[in-house]
Amino acid sequence: MKDNSQTLTCVMIPVSRRQLILPNVSIAEVVDYASNDAGTGAPDWLAGRLEWRGLNLPVISYDAANGGTLSVPGENRGRIVVLNTISDNNKKLRFMALITQGIPSQVRITEDQVKRLDGENGPADLMQVEVDGEAAWIPNLDYLESLASESLV
Repeated sequence: MKDNSQTLTCVMIPVSRRQLILPNVSIAEVVDYASNDAGTGAPDWLAGRLEWRGLNLPVISYDAANGGTLSVPGENRGRIVVLNTISDNNKKLRFMALITQGIPSQVRITEDQVKRLDGENGPADLMQVEVDGEAAWIPNLDYLESLASESLV
């Protein structure tokens, strides 16, 4: 019998007290944690800026963008995930960055491995899901992009 299930390669991204899950194609690169100071008067969610491939990217704290507090990773633990943006409306913002609290990992999933969970989501959460018994959150990339766009002004 032929197996018709399709798999999707995703990345589990550890942030404070939760994991995010995104398709692998949404991630441009994972780099070591290093960012410039956001400066005075910066929004709470702006952890700093990252010089990456000749671009100056806003570095977003997912936790702070979701109504929590800014958390900077411990030495040798954190990474920065550079994300491809999805909106066609902003040609200036082709990439944005998120702080992680550990090293992201790849997973291959099928549709039957993912179950939507009910629960309260913050503004940066699109939805909560269960992947093979483990809770994960799908981020609201439109919301994160809107925040990153604000930092360009």
